[in-house]
Amino acid sequence: MNFDPSWGQTAHSVQQFWQEQWSKSLQSLPQWSGIAPGALGSMPGLGGAPNPWAGIMDAMQSAMPQLAGQVGSPVQFDANKLQTLQQDYLEAVKSLGDSQSVQALLSKDRRFAAPQWTANPMAAAAAANYLLGSRMLMGMAEAAQGDEKTKSRLRFAVEQWIAAMAPSNFLALNVDALNKVVETKGESLAQGIANLLADMRQGHVSMTDESLFTVGKNVATTEGAVVFENELFQLIEYKPLTAKVYEKPFLMVPPCINKYYILDLQPDNSLIRYAVSQGHRTFVVSWRNPDESQAHQTWDNYIENGVLKAVSTVQDICEAPQINVLGFCVGGTMLSAAMAVLAARHAREHGESKPTTKQPGRSRTAAKTSTAKASTAAAMPFPVASMTLLTTLLDFGDTGILDIFIDENVVRFREMQMGQGGLMKGQDMASTFSFLRPNDLVWNYVVGNYLKGETPPPFDLLYWNSDSTNLPGPFYAWYLRNLYLENNLIKPAALTVCGEAIDMSQVKMPVYLYGSREDHIVPVSAAYASTQVLGGDLRFAMGASGHIAGVINPPVKNKRSHWLREDGEFPASQQEWLAGATEYPGSWWTDWSEWLAGHAGKQQAAPKTYGRAKAYEAIEAAPGRYVLAKA
Repeated sequence: MNFDPSWGQTAHSVQQFWQEQWSKSLQSLPQWSGIAPGALGSMPGLGGAPNPWAGIMDAMQSAMPQLAGQVGSPVQFDANKLQTLQQDYLEAVKSLGDSQSVQALLSKDRRFAAPQWTANPMAAAAAANYLLGSRMLMGMAEAAQGDEKTKSRLRFAVEQWIAAMAPSNFLALNVDALNKVVETKGESLAQGIANLLADMRQGHVSMTDESLFTVGKNVATTEGAVVFENELFQLIEYKPLTAKVYEKPFLMVPPCINKYYILDLQPDNSLIRYAVSQGHRTFVVSWRNPDESQAHQTWDNYIENGVLKAVSTVQDICEAPQINVLGFCVGGTMLSAAMAVLAARHAREHGESKPTTKQPGRSRTAAKTSTAKASTAAAMPFPVASMTLLTTLLDFGDTGILDIFIDENVVRFREMQMGQGGLMKGQDMASTFSFLRPNDLVWNYVVGNYLKGETPPPFDLLYWNSDSTNLPGPFYAWYLRNLYLENNLIKPAALTVCGEAIDMSQVKMPVYLYGSREDHIVPVSAAYASTQVLGGDLRFAMGASGHIAGVINPPVKNKRSHWLREDGEFPASQQEWLAGATEYPGSWWTDWSEWLAGHAGKQQAAPKTYGRAKAYEAIEAAPGRYVLAKA
């Protein structure tokens, strides 16, 4: 379908604007055009620029306006790769005269796959030209020379620029949106403006219909009560779902950069409810969403008064010499640091705990069909019987795409800005993570919400994702320097935490490690790297999908696969480990649950009340007040 005539002139004007931006933006590095091959001819969509290759060069530079400051020198390119790119581009340009070739090109990108794009010649030309130019720019990013971090930054910047410049992001070029305006007699446009104004008021792009979710009513609904609170967290105890529970209680430590209910979205995908249903007396840390009164809190505060306080409180409530613990993402990093602090204190006060008892022929990990036994403790057992780490970084040598944001200058700036006090705003962090996948998590919603006037469908995970939290500046600055920048956590005695020189190799309890195969926040290779750091009996599982979907994968849905290796070997790299692993259909939760039961002790009657007597009475019903505070 062609544009309605009344929109034609507007569309033409916006297309011209887009072409000018594509060809002329930020022509500030003349040395780029000096290395460009000539005689490209006229490039469709670049306004007939005399030297369209120079236009591509200009676009490349506009994709990274701070390139000179970040790289420190002009970008050089592999001449052979540039020559190949030029030849490939010329061949591709020739194909634009064939409507079938254009249709095939557009059909491969879901933004332009609708038949309206190919039915309108101007829209088809804009989209096809954009896709060819995008391919050229990404090829040039790959052809750039330099160290890997510089190249990664260049690729990221080019991806951001390409995503932002898609014709589908402009109302006058988006034929789907224009057709909807005509069909609804302008109602979709009016609704899109209303959506934009609403999102401006709330401070973020809506990824789901947030009006359909209420924490405590249809997310975070597992029954429980707050049994302890301090200025950093509330401790939630959950009502047993079984007549008997294991004698060793179970504590979950979620990341403090997000709210805990990612572990309790809906009853059928709640890891918290699953743990309770398996007979574990379950507790969860619900971190406070910091305001200015917590702007001074440090990493040590969160370890001592947060994680360690939660551990000792669960022990006290349950009168349990040992508990089992789980940490997710940053919560796992914090939990591991806390365990290293505990290990140092325990060794000094009680001597070394006895190592895990090994049976003849037993590998380092429990077999899939067996139940592992908890370690034989010394006279004073170590407070934690086992630890589970989900998509957790201990070795920050490989942080994936996030590495492009971290260098000495960035860290020093954050230290000056908030190292002594202040808040890292939750929405700033949320925006950064969204732009790691700009087409899926940014522009997709810009087009749907604003250009088409649509309300995004309800999705509990995306509601949680939009419910951002702040971080205390001193905590954040310490975390950036000591972990992301200097990777000190894996260096024995390099860090002093809560007064203890910590050594992760002295964390010797059994540990279950999980990594997600497509994780872009904690690459699976980085999650696996913890096997080379920790000192106890280990079991590693790899799941399919990404950082969240891989973790939140309940068995009842029978989705995705997981990989396990039963020989107890942990070679240096995750790829080597995977070569000896076996793929199993469905969720990794069942394997983990079996492993955890082997460290949970005998069963006993489930408690009838929350907390313990008057010392830990229920303060309020779950999910508690802290999780309701907005950033």
